[in-house]
This record gives sequence, C-alpha cells and structure tokens, in this order.
Amino acid sequence: MKFFTFYGIGLCILSALLVDQQQTHTPSVSPVFNSLSTQSNADCASVKGLEKIVCLADAFNATLTSEQRAMLQLTYSKADATKWSNFPEFSARPRRVGIQLGTLNAAQLTAAKALMAAVMAQNVPNEGFDELEGNLAADDYFGKTTGKTGTFSSGNYYMAFLGTPSTTGLWELQFGGHHYAFANTYNGGNVAGVTPSFRGVEPMSAVTVNGHTYQPVAQEQQAFGTMLGSLSSNEQAAARLSSSFSDVVLGPDRDGQFPSKKLGLKVGDLPAARQKLVLNAIKLYVNDLDPATAAPVLANYTAELADTYIAYAGSGSMSQQNDYVRIDGPGVWIEYSAQPSRDFPGTVHPHSVWRDHRTDYGGN
Repeated sequence: MKFFTFYGIGLCILSALLVDQQQTHTPSVSPVFNSLSTQSNADCASVKGLEKIVCLADAFNATLTSEQRAMLQLTYSKADATKWSNFPEFSARPRRVGIQLGTLNAAQLTAAKALMAAVMAQNVPNEGFDELEGNLAADDYFGKTTGKTGTFSSGNYYMAFLGTPSTTGLWELQFGGHHYAFANTYNGGNVAGVTPSFRGVEPMSAVTVNGHTYQPVAQEQQAFGTMLGSLSSNEQAAARLSSSFSDVVLGPDRDGQFPSKKLGLKVGDLPAARQKLVLNAIKLYVNDLDPATAAPVLANYTAELADTYIAYAGSGSMSQQNDYVRIDGPGVWIEYSAQPSRDFPGTVHPHSVWRDHRTDYGGN
C-alpha cells in the first residue's frame, strides 16, 4: 500500500533492516522534504494566533470534496473527542473519527501539514512538528519491516474538526494514529485545553529519511532518566512506588480517573537544581505546542511545581521493560512507560501520556 506522507509529499517507499535498538535505520524514500511555506500557509500569512489556525483549517477544508468534508467536519461531542487511542486503526478495532491521511492527494496533504505545523513548535529537532514527522516516519518503517503496511503506516492517521473552526465557538482539532494523539480544544476565542496528548514510537531507535534523522521520544526518555538519577538514595526511596506498572495508567478510555492521592516525592522538597530537572521534563511535552499556546500552560505548571509530585517504578533508567515514571501536579499529569516490543524482540519502546487535571478536552 502506498501513502502520501507529512515528512515528504509524495509516494513513500521504505526499506531497512533492523539489527538492534541502538542502530540508526535508514529507509529509502523517494520524495524530498518539503518546505513548510506552502500555498495554504502563504494565504494565511497576514493573520496570527487562533485567526491563523482557523484560516489554515478553512484552507484545508476547501481542498476537500464534499464527501471528504463530511468525514473531517463533525459536530462537537465529548463522545467523539474521546475517540483516540495508542493503537493503530484497523477494521477489527475501529476507533477514530475524521479523515484518513492516506486518502488525501498531495495538495490536500500539504494543506493539512500547514495546519498541523501552525499549532506545533517548528524547527526543534525531535520536538513539536519534527516529533510528529518522526512518529510518522517510524510507523512507515515499522510497517515496511514487519510487512504490516496496511496497519502501520503514516497514511493510517486521522484528522478531525469537532465543531466548526472559528474564533468564537467551541471546537477541537483532533489528530492521531498509532502512538500519537493530539487534541487542541478552542472555546470563545481561547485555547481551552491541549490534552489528552499521547506520545510513543516504535522502534525507539533512530530512523533516517532523506538525510534527516528522527528519534522522537529519546529526549523525554533521557530527561526522565536524568531527573531520577539526580535523586539521593533517600529521595529515590521516597519517590519509588510500591506497585509495578506495565503501561500508563491514564491512557485511552481512562478519562478523569486520576488517583485520589498523590504518591511519591514532593518537588518542593527538592533542591532548586533538581526541581529544574522536573521542569525540564515537563517542558518537553508543553513545548511541543506553538510558543504562544505553550507559554501560559508552562507558566501554570511552573507556578505549581512545588506542589507537584514525582514517582517511579522499575530501574529508573527508563530503558528497561516496565520502567515507569509519573509527574502529578495540581494541573499537570505526565506518565512514561517502557513497553516490551512484540515486533522487535529484545527491545522496548515508550508509551507516554500528558493529561491535565482541569483542562482535558478543554474542561468539557
């Protein structure tokens, strides 16, 4: 099966051979990387903020047929907002709403790409839009290597508008697929919420496409390992959870099920240098967003840092099976779990979720 991709507007042909988890895999891909300066982006260049996002959403919508538009544009409902997953979409487990990337032509995908680039950080290696492209590249590699291209592919990701994009009403920009979920909710001209947000990748090892190397969740793994490794033996004991964890707790279908009691080590009890390491890990999630959206979210989490808790299970390196860490604050909730791989034996890959106690789904 052939699909158009975000990281190269054109038909994608991937080939590589997995040797070990540390190897950089180098697929062969026919198209070159495209500039973010698309025509759709140029048409909306004179406006900023939410007005620009709405302009780009309308520009993408305008490229679609009426049948495609009916798949993309839906009435807002909480039921549809919760239709995300870390699993890929396949017929035995239909999950998502929206339009599938693999059904778009090059012009349509270019317009979709311009929209997603506008709501994410740009030009930051393995963060923001580059992280999204890395996830898609890894899934193409996954599908080609395992022979499961009908399930694991950059074409098997979905975008939906829940509610009509506007600078006044309630609507959500939803994007997701295997190991990825993005949900920006807007209401009354403001960003009402930016979670739930799921990040993962398989394989964890680097994938190189047209000379661009992606390892989209490596910085998060390293940040958590550094954070936990900085703790004294007494602090590690206080942060260690009594249970083991084989996955994240608040993944899909676990909305609102935050633990009633915060566990682990209170960040306010740490020296300033170690508190900074906790904040550094949080930033790797929040700063995936465009700077204007990220700034107030990060300001809130920073103000609440002293009342935030960290906890972990496993080795603390975040590189071994069932390694687990969480950050739980008045607002922020982030989990990272190291999963065993069925398709790449002897390796692990990350599942990670960012939620917010107050503003998941824009507080709806």
